[in-house]
Amino acid sequence: MSEAMPDLASKNSPAVRAVRLGHPTVVTDRRADGTIYLRSTETLASYPEKLTERLEYWAAHAPDRILFAQREGGGGWRCLTYAETLNRVRRIGEALIRRELSPERPIVILSGNDIEHALLGLAANYVGIPYAPISPAYSLISTDLAKLRYIFDLITLGLVFAADGDSYTRAIEGVAAPDIEIVVTRHPIPSRRATQFSDLAALAATTAVDVAHANVGPDTIAKFLFTSGSTGMPKAVVNTQRMWCSNQEMIRSALAYFQDEPPVVVDWAPWHHTAGGNHNFGIVLYNGGTFFIDEGKPLPGAIEATVRNLREVAPNWYFNVPKGFEALLPYLRTDAQLRRNFFSRLKVLWYAGAGIAQNVFDEMKQLAANTCGESILFLTGLGSTETAPYAFGRTWDTDRANNIGLPPPGVEVKLVPMDGKLEARLRGPSITPGYWRSPILTGNAFDEEGFYRLGDAFRFDDPADPCRGLLYEGRITDEFKLSSGTWVNVDRLRVRFIEEFAPLVRDIVLTGSDRDEIAALVFPDLDACRCLFPQLSMNAPAIDVLHNQRVRQEFQRLLNAHVKDSTGSSTRVCRVILLDEPASLDIGEITDKGSINQRAVLQHRAALVNDLYTIPSPPHVIAAEEPC
Repeated sequence: MSEAMPDLASKNSPAVRAVRLGHPTVVTDRRADGTIYLRSTETLASYPEKLTERLEYWAAHAPDRILFAQREGGGGWRCLTYAETLNRVRRIGEALIRRELSPERPIVILSGNDIEHALLGLAANYVGIPYAPISPAYSLISTDLAKLRYIFDLITLGLVFAADGDSYTRAIEGVAAPDIEIVVTRHPIPSRRATQFSDLAALAATTAVDVAHANVGPDTIAKFLFTSGSTGMPKAVVNTQRMWCSNQEMIRSALAYFQDEPPVVVDWAPWHHTAGGNHNFGIVLYNGGTFFIDEGKPLPGAIEATVRNLREVAPNWYFNVPKGFEALLPYLRTDAQLRRNFFSRLKVLWYAGAGIAQNVFDEMKQLAANTCGESILFLTGLGSTETAPYAFGRTWDTDRANNIGLPPPGVEVKLVPMDGKLEARLRGPSITPGYWRSPILTGNAFDEEGFYRLGDAFRFDDPADPCRGLLYEGRITDEFKLSSGTWVNVDRLRVRFIEEFAPLVRDIVLTGSDRDEIAALVFPDLDACRCLFPQLSMNAPAIDVLHNQRVRQEFQRLLNAHVKDSTGSSTRVCRVILLDEPASLDIGEITDKGSINQRAVLQHRAALVNDLYTIPSPPHVIAAEEPC
């Protein structure tokens, strides 16, 4: 069912839908050198020694409640209750103990989110064996398997799981040693010693499982989570039980309504990332909720699966990355059934992973208000793989999409002045002890007081009132100075440029360090460019699309308007090159999360960067017609 897009120009201000949230307040300690120490006025509540204590709790108190649900081939939902999950986790734990796995011989999970992935990870946690969920892109998209090979060598794995053996044959045969056991849900690899996943749960749990579970404590390694390799090869971030459990209690202090109303989540965020695998997965298990595993993604041809799920399942908390909300908006505008179901029980919208465009932020809020007559809070937080990840959270309404809130109880923040910004450093029980087998990297990650260097820049929303929250100012390492000495806020300018050129631009990389002007390498949205001018075939190759005169004229028009509306040299892009080759995963230009690694792009496309500053401009450079 569809209907006209709801009126987004309404000036009414409906009441906010009732939801119980924490109200963080902070105290500050300002030092003479400009350093500011920030901490919550509240004390972090007690938390369990291991996350699987929560599985045992809910299996006893709500045994028949659904924990996991996943689509089956026929379209129905395959479900596991808390009691069923605990039983299978214990049985699988028995099988893992017998294989003598350990931190020196951990489990590697190559495939994405599914029930088997969840059971294997929980079973490993239950008996104290670390596991490492790996981005499927390292196996399925990479052509040289270099990052996967590096990971296998670093952690000296003891067992590999892949849901579908056929899909991962190339990676396993290319990287895994012949004596490594391979576990698959389907399609065993003929050339390798393979075990069916169903066989792992064939044995009954013995007292050995109870003994192993009793020995799991706060310092036990739960998993190794790999960073996306934005500065080289991926780093293995040690995640302990203390990190995960304390962080979940921090989240519970912010999203306090989960103490009254178990979360119902429809989520696609990959479990090899801390947002999906720690934050979202943990929220459900810690608070006795239900996790509907969403097989969709915020990509053309894949977002439709998410839309289908959201027509059927009404979440009370919804997480997505900014690109995910952008992908959902066209469907929410036109599909009345989707809007009504999606917003019916929703208490909080939550975005993370990147800065959200202000227009997306505003329209999501307005759609919610127009659909259900109540305003639904659109909240956010910020953290990293090293912070488990929740390190900041905003639990109040705001018109500023880049306000990421305040630290939760238990996290100390140190804000260090750096070229007009404040660099954030963090300390607390949710911070990683370091990187696996990488003492130099670990040492460099912490300062002399033991604070983890987050690498992000902030400023106060209201310098006179720290409780108004912090504004995200981008990555410290991405910032640069023009030859005039003026700093360029890369994140802010990037978001603005993409908004002004929507929908023609997917992402950009800004250039201009020690130069007079800012320029950009542009990754265009080829489908949007094709749709803009119907005479272009939808199968036309990228180079033909980007050399089309009408397409270039439209970019010229938008660039002229952008420069005209800019207020100074640090806020305007003067020249662009439209890239007909996508960013490469193998050479590090794109992370496994799909985000652009600015430094790698600049390094590998240095010749194009030089073209941007060549006078007169080469034909493939589009330069603003107004002087910069």
